[in-house]
Amino acid sequence: MTPEETKQFARQLVQGWNTHDLEQILTFYSPDYEGLDVGRAEPLYGHEALRQSFRHYFQAFPDVHIEINEVVVEADHISLGWIAKGTHSGVFMKIPPTGRTVTLQGVSIFILDDRKVHRGQHIWDLAGLLRNVGLLPDL
Repeated sequence: MTPEETKQFARQLVQGWNTHDLEQILTFYSPDYEGLDVGRAEPLYGHEALRQSFRHYFQAFPDVHIEINEVVVEADHISLGWIAKGTHSGVFMKIPPTGRTVTLQGVSIFILDDRKVHRGQHIWDLAGLLRNVGLLPDL
């Protein structure tokens, strides 16, 4: 893919996340996906692990919406800066729902293979999330 096609892929991926349609989201990922997420204790392997992870986020934040603030492409690598907003309406990381609006920033790094995300790493502001739900004091 050209760099512009890869950037378009990243935009479509985020649009897919925002549909909350698990089957549509999985079309962007290879079946042998491997990933890390600071919000998960274990690495993710394959579509079923991705399905469970997205389901977990969508149940905890059913109205979550993600906006891209930066996309950097180099060969088959994408670095994606994003901001997520949602209402904490379900249990998340053993934290009961607070009803609070959460806004946090993160970066996702993807390696593509055959026009699919083969590897991913999601690094996001966990301390900011804990502040947003009232478990850490404001700085």
